[in-house]
Amino acid sequence: MEGEKRPEPYSGLFADGHLVLWTLCSVLLPVFITFWCSLQRSRRQLHRRDIFRKSKHGWHDTDLFSHPTYCCVCAQHILQGAFCDCCGLRVDEGCLKKADKRFQCKEIVLKPDAKAPDAMPHHWIRGNVPLCSCCVVCTQQCGSQPKLCDYRCIWCQKTVHDECMRSSLKNEACDFGEFRNLIIPPSYLTSINQMRKDKKTDYAMLASKLGKQWTPLIILANSRSGTNMGDGLLGEFRILLNPVQVFDVTKTPPIKALQLCTLLPYHSARVLVCGGDGTVGWVLDAIDEMKIKGQEKYIPQVAVLPLGTGNDLSNTLGWGTSYTGEIPVAQVLRNVMEADGIKLDRWKVQVTNKGYYNLRKPKEFTMNNYFSVGPDALMALNFHAHREKAPSLFSSRILNKAVYLFYGTKDCLVQECKDLNKKVELELDGERVELPNLEGIIVLNIGYWGGGCRLWEGMGDETYPLARHDDGLLEVVGVYGSFHCAQIQVKLANPFRIGQAHTVRLILKCSMMPMQVDGEPWAQGPCTVTITHKTHALMLYFSGEQTDDDISSNSDQEDIKDTE
Repeated sequence: MEGEKRPEPYSGLFADGHLVLWTLCSVLLPVFITFWCSLQRSRRQLHRRDIFRKSKHGWHDTDLFSHPTYCCVCAQHILQGAFCDCCGLRVDEGCLKKADKRFQCKEIVLKPDAKAPDAMPHHWIRGNVPLCSCCVVCTQQCGSQPKLCDYRCIWCQKTVHDECMRSSLKNEACDFGEFRNLIIPPSYLTSINQMRKDKKTDYAMLASKLGKQWTPLIILANSRSGTNMGDGLLGEFRILLNPVQVFDVTKTPPIKALQLCTLLPYHSARVLVCGGDGTVGWVLDAIDEMKIKGQEKYIPQVAVLPLGTGNDLSNTLGWGTSYTGEIPVAQVLRNVMEADGIKLDRWKVQVTNKGYYNLRKPKEFTMNNYFSVGPDALMALNFHAHREKAPSLFSSRILNKAVYLFYGTKDCLVQECKDLNKKVELELDGERVELPNLEGIIVLNIGYWGGGCRLWEGMGDETYPLARHDDGLLEVVGVYGSFHCAQIQVKLANPFRIGQAHTVRLILKCSMMPMQVDGEPWAQGPCTVTITHKTHALMLYFSGEQTDDDISSNSDQEDIKDTE
């Protein structure tokens, strides 16, 4: 025992020190690496944003998971990079600066020193061609190989194989492809700039070179509509058209965007509104301002690409209730070219409060769809109030419908709008109408209401003429409550039809009642509501998007004509 060597006291302390050191390294080293990587990532993002800001390309971030593509510079798979939503160029993050200098984006206007030619050459971009595209030379499929290959013209959208690309194709004049009648060529805008300098306004002479079928299209999209689906549509339209024709109404108000119509021949422009019925109303109000400014000759025809839910106006015009990407954007443009021009009645809703010695100015609204007082306005008012408090919670369509169902069920139990017939007086074309025991009154300008329900025609053996949106007449119906509204929407009941009129006057004698105009609700005290015809709007009707209700309504109308 005495011969055994005892451990020195400092050796244990030295071992504990090593353990502490390694523990610190194992904890601090990952933290340091994470911090360093985060710092480098921030620097790269700042550098990328700086290039985005100074570039003429419309760069947006992309990666391997969002859209697997190849870099147009190094031909490698893009793990983290950018794409241009105007010309379709796609590059890796490390090649971004080089690509920004090497490749030219779409020219919305030709350079000042360039002469405006009658035809411009193709603008070819290599790689990442659309799926199922065919070569214009050999008619075989392009982009089938797993690498950067083949070419696409960013104006006419024609594609060609690498081996089929000839010098004659590179110098060939571009005809702007299938949508040549919708595109505003850069040469046209260059000529317009020169004419304005010379103080000339004979734009029809320039348009004659583009043909009689030339009807340039202006895109007005709401990037916040349809769970931000409008933002993606903006890029797709910029690729197919001239980017100068595409506007985000959240950044450029419609009244400013529509001034592009004044650079086009009289009555030639068309507008495609991508958004809900509220966005459509915003654009139509801007068109009315053009009329006030004396620009009636430049008034465009308006088509609708519905985003979000509801959208009864777009459904009435044949464009469906909601666009969710089920058809490609190119098909949307074809539908616009095939659409027919019609008129839409627009109405002035004047709300005059009682009392205050008539010192307050009456509130005025413009109605395209419908006006209502009662349970449907109450549900819209409750939904609107809660969405303003927490807008992030109302980004799901299913959740929105569930909230509407909740408030509808609640009103069935509470009946906040009961005895409406005792609180209001209704006049149609100056004649007072006796009302039954109703809870709501709806004044219709269009055929659809409540997200796709044909309210006036109803169902059953009773035959009623189809409601029209261009006859200067309003259809007035009543509902007995929220449960009755639900029965109407599932085709188990009909509304109480009150009548048709050119002018509607409603007097609210007492208490507060919910009201709405085209989905914009508010709580209203005693007042007088007067609805009169305001103007017509030029719209585009697409007959290819008929719903089952349209088909049944048309067949019923034909049966009536046969019996006559």
